[in-house]
Amino acid sequence: MDLGLSGRTAIVLGASQGMGLAISEGLASEGADVAMFARRAEVIEREAKRIGGLAVTGDLTSEADLERLVDETVKAFGRIDVVVLNGGGPPPGPAASVTAADVAAAVELLLVPHVRLVGLCLPYLRKSGRGRIVAIESTSVKEPIANLALSNAVRPGVVGWLKTLARELGPEGITVNTIAPGRIDTERLHALYGPDGPPPEALALIPARRVGAPAEIAATVCFLASEQAAYISGAVVPVDGGMLNGLF
Repeated sequence: MDLGLSGRTAIVLGASQGMGLAISEGLASEGADVAMFARRAEVIEREAKRIGGLAVTGDLTSEADLERLVDETVKAFGRIDVVVLNGGGPPPGPAASVTAADVAAAVELLLVPHVRLVGLCLPYLRKSGRGRIVAIESTSVKEPIANLALSNAVRPGVVGWLKTLARELGPEGITVNTIAPGRIDTERLHALYGPDGPPPEALALIPARRVGAPAEIAATVCFLASEQAAYISGAVVPVDGGMLNGLF
């Protein structure tokens, strides 16, 4: 299937490793020009060179860095058609120990950068005629995860903003969707579970009986960014091996 991504330009946040890197690889393999954004200069430059992308070093919580990301992308490629919102998660911990400062920090990490970058990219997404915004969140937007109170509290709010955005931008041909990854084989997963990943009792809760691969998230992003996905917007798409039990 030709996804119609050849010649399109995508921005991918958190692109130096894990899901962000896999998404960059997937989009590039479909013929898209990819601006890859991450903090570690040496790593992002190496990976961008490997897949033929544009490396932009910066911190997603820095307004100036996001402005520079957009400027450098437009300077290099002349357009922005796809924005992939992706980044790290807040520290784990129980709800009873969360402080107001913790919540504010989580909002600054998970929501504020998305709002800033989308605002910067909207003029270009409107010119595109087929703008796509895809956010990488978590199954916590559907079902709280034990010991991840901050993610459980803030990420559903991010999705509320994204779904509102989808309704507002739909008449302009721009789609806005969220991916809710389950247990994916990334550095974040190993930080939470240790070097061996989830124990057998955790895998037993996943009908697929395994963790997912970053490439499986990338494939979903590529489809949502495609011409064929033009009628999908405001959706939350679990990529979790069937782990979620909710009907909606």
